[in-house]
Amino acid sequence: MASILHTPLDRLLDPFARCLTADVARQVVELRADPETQNHIDQLAAKANDGTLSPAEQLEYEAYIEAIDVVSILQAKARKVLAVRGA
Repeated sequence: MASILHTPLDRLLDPFARCLTADVARQVVELRADPETQNHIDQLAAKANDGTLSPAEQLEYEAYIEAIDVVSILQAKARKVLAVRGA
């Protein structure tokens, strides 16, 4: 994944990071999709790699990718909070 830090979204989420306690930051770092959702994302990814996504599946897959990008930014910010605070 290309670096997602220093994007407009990243800058908009800076205030979020300032609100994190160490405990909440750890929880954010550990966020994962539930097994059913992860399985569905994996199925969409496989179809995307095969070029067999329907238009509706393409839109759904793109929405998941965007959501994963946001969660990744939040997790990066949470890891930075933990590193700075030595937690």
